[in-house]
Amino acid sequence: MTAHQHSNDHSHANERRVFFAMWLTGTFMLVEFVGGVLSGSLALIADAGHMLTDTGALMLAWVATRLARKPADIARSYGYGRAETLAAFTNGIVMLVLVGWILFEAATRIMEPRDILAGPMLAVAIAGLAVNIAALKLLHGGDGNLNMRGAALHVMGDLLGSVAAIAAAVTILFTGFTAIDPILSVLVALLILRSAAAIIRESAHVLMEGSPEGAGGGDIADDLLTHVPGLADVHHVHAWSLTSERKVATLHARLAPGTDAGAALAAIKARLGSRFGIGHATVQIEQADCPDAEAHGHNFQNDEPC
Repeated sequence: MTAHQHSNDHSHANERRVFFAMWLTGTFMLVEFVGGVLSGSLALIADAGHMLTDTGALMLAWVATRLARKPADIARSYGYGRAETLAAFTNGIVMLVLVGWILFEAATRIMEPRDILAGPMLAVAIAGLAVNIAALKLLHGGDGNLNMRGAALHVMGDLLGSVAAIAAAVTILFTGFTAIDPILSVLVALLILRSAAAIIRESAHVLMEGSPEGAGGGDIADDLLTHVPGLADVHHVHAWSLTSERKVATLHARLAPGTDAGAALAAIKARLGSRFGIGHATVQIEQADCPDAEAHGHNFQNDEPC
């Protein structure tokens, strides 16, 4: 099986998982919203609102997964794989907005407590927990790219919301302390905030073509000079990610006198793949001394011609 076929198989599997998780979440969202309104529970209403955004987020993730399978064309020579990263970034931003709404509504409810029907709230929350566990198991069976992680983050937020709603309902049933409902909603919102920030940070790094972790220009140059025979210098190194799984790089390599260019090129690409996971690299071989490299040393961002 080729790497392309393997990637397509993963993409098809991810698409199916996201699709079923989307329908599970969207269907139960209506049940939870009605239950929240009837019981007066902010935790349930917030979780229903969260499920509404989740349904949209999962739909976005589903569309992005389908787009990512499209082959490269003239306009997009690297293909559509980055659509998944864009979906992850968008989902992270949506989560931030949702967290803000939950915090605002919770503050309002703490200042102005409302009656809550703990019995119906508990029943709906338990059902919601079961649905969220099923959806999360679906998504965690995927390959763990940023898009799938962003989708799973939404469902994880729902699951935490259901746990909080159950805890609040039990507390209200036995103590009558209704303020526990918005208080637990705040705690869940803060947990979601941390995960959302991580997804945004990672996806933004990919979209801004930042260097993959452990594959900065200096790391690559030093490693190649150490492990590839016949290299006199490595400069103008750029490494970035097309997606969270696909890494690419460009670099200039100046050879020592008498070094075979073909063998050096093959060794460089093999080392980039085995050490840094870079599957696509453009390497410019320089047989003679490069005045630009000598002038700038290991300058990893200067793109002046040699």
